[in-house]
Amino acid sequence: MKIMTRRPTTTADAISLSRPFRNARHEAPVCLLITTEAVRQRMVDFLAGPGKEQVTMQQYNVLRILRGAGAEGLPTLTIADRMMEKTPGITLMIDRLLAKGLVERERCVQDRRQVFVCISKTGLDLLASLDAPVEALNQKILSCLDDSEVRQLIDLLNRVRNHNS
Repeated sequence: MKIMTRRPTTTADAISLSRPFRNARHEAPVCLLITTEAVRQRMVDFLAGPGKEQVTMQQYNVLRILRGAGAEGLPTLTIADRMMEKTPGITLMIDRLLAKGLVERERCVQDRRQVFVCISKTGLDLLASLDAPVEALNQKILSCLDDSEVRQLIDLLNRVRNHNS
């Protein structure tokens, strides 16, 4: 017999809060963080799923950044600055991607301290194989909202982020 569990419907339910939030401005950041983790976990589970190349969310993010940069690539620190989820270990992450053959690394001729990284053909192929399934996942994650609500969500999140950066 399958036991049915009720999914949390409110922020308070999601964290099993025993008393109400003080106000909406207290609840909203908690809700944002819980929602971020729920969406993030869907992507983590997808990337680690059967038949997938084993890349982490951060590695996937680096590969997308490098694909957008084109053939010239980017300096390591620029990649770190562009990441959604900041990481202190960008060099180690690049080393891991290099070991998997997903990126290539080259020292700058003019400044030997600077290292440029570009995505390899293997990395491009991996991203190409993930593009449609990731798009489908994004559609599924946001399927509870119509197009105007998605646009409104983006606008609101941008306002909050820009106000706090």
